[in-house]
Amino acid sequence: MSFEDETLVCKDCGKEFIFSAGEQEFYAEKGFENKPVRCRDCRDKRRRSRDGEERGQRQMFTVVCAECGKETEVPFEPKNDRPVYCRDCFQAKKNG
Repeated sequence: MSFEDETLVCKDCGKEFIFSAGEQEFYAEKGFENKPVRCRDCRDKRRRSRDGEERGQRQMFTVVCAECGKETEVPFEPKNDRPVYCRDCFQAKKNG
């Protein structure tokens, strides 16, 4: 079967991108029936967000370390009945 480069439109950003003959051949070998709907940049961005690399959106909470008194940030809302430690004190307790 002969493949030719095809121009597609990304469903996320609306830009045109090339679905190359080589990519089409790969899709056919793998048995994929659908063409890609996102350009390479949008696919990569989506993959990173699913893989947790874009954690800048994560809410951080400022706390005071129960061991050394240093101010630090943690990615969870602390409970009043449990101590919270900075990274260094946490590691020391974990390894000690």
